[in-house]
Amino acid sequence: MSADPAKPAENPDPAVYADLPAPRLGDRSLFPELEARAYLNHAAISPPSSIIRRTLTDCVDHYARRGVAGFFEYSQQRERLRADLAALLGASSPATIALTSGTTAGIVAIALCYPWKLGDRVVLFDGEFPANITPWQRAAELFHLRPKMLPLSDYLEDPARGLQRLEGTLRGGGVRVVAVSQVQFRSGLRMPVEEIGALCRKYGAELFVDAIQGCGATPLDVDAADVDYLACGGHKHLMAVEGAGFLYIREGRAAALRPNVAGWLSHEHAIDFLIHGEGHLRYDRPIRGTADFVEAGGYNALGHAALGAGVKVTLGLGVAAIHEHANHYNDALEAGLVERGFTSLRARAAAGRSTILSVRPPAGRDVVALHHALGAQGIACTIPDGRLRFAPHWPNDVAEVTVVLEAVDAALAESAS
Repeated sequence: MSADPAKPAENPDPAVYADLPAPRLGDRSLFPELEARAYLNHAAISPPSSIIRRTLTDCVDHYARRGVAGFFEYSQQRERLRADLAALLGASSPATIALTSGTTAGIVAIALCYPWKLGDRVVLFDGEFPANITPWQRAAELFHLRPKMLPLSDYLEDPARGLQRLEGTLRGGGVRVVAVSQVQFRSGLRMPVEEIGALCRKYGAELFVDAIQGCGATPLDVDAADVDYLACGGHKHLMAVEGAGFLYIREGRAAALRPNVAGWLSHEHAIDFLIHGEGHLRYDRPIRGTADFVEAGGYNALGHAALGAGVKVTLGLGVAAIHEHANHYNDALEAGLVERGFTSLRARAAAGRSTILSVRPPAGRDVVALHHALGAQGIACTIPDGRLRFAPHWPNDVAEVTVVLEAVDAALAESAS
């Protein structure tokens, strides 16, 4: 989905948000109370915009008026959210989307429900965020799998070498799943998901993608990339709130999964006994063979309402336009940081770039002290595993870069004294 960056996106619901500014690239008018002078923490948690805040309030007010009726009325909102998420991902159908509590819930669901056989291999990558490692390790212990850990360093230095190593592993046989992040959390490296998907298809493996550091800011088409499963949360680049996310399961894959994480809402006609009178309380109804079988219990009405608003804003602005905008910001910031002795971890090739810029401090400078000094000056960033990480998004104006670099100069001077 692309958009003209010179034009604002429409607000998700004109009737509800008519008095709010329309989202526009480089404009933080929708964040009037945001304290940071430059908020570059979208790879951690995005602050809720006025649109998200209004959505949350509207949802609470609706439930306050309607009580349990709100559940059924907001179920329509959740169906619209599935359709919007399918459009965002390039998925074949809204039926491929399950609503979850976040990335980890989606990973756990696939790791525990996959139809493993004794001795199956699962390929992981050393350096991934633990959310995309721990569930597979648990599955390996429970189902007696053989995990294979490959280095991420290959992809940082030479993506072709990384793909060659992966192909060698796949050629060895027995690999059922390759689990990889769309974007690496430490370096911001955009992984060659399309090429990885092609290799998986060639050797009969399936591809799982953790999209939390990319979805909403870095383009990915799940059909074109041969992605079988994808999990994501809404609190980063989709700019919603914590506790709401989704799981994509490629059409035709859900029926083969084992419903090991099923709950009462996983059954077909799960709520009939609550609305159709006596005689419908049964425990033998089949578990649904669609992606939404993982929706085992009560929904996060607030979180998914916010996610719906965040996704609509994203679709309105266009992921490609957001990606271009954030990289224009990073171009300027990277140049200034390198001039000051920082080492950039950003991919040299544009194809390997997300919207994250990670750097290593100059020799002898303590990253924790620098981070603290920048925070004190209103520059919001993070230091995952010792990297100084900046993650702009659509509200950030490139004019902020001057402010950030001035703060860096002050932080360097402070740490030298």
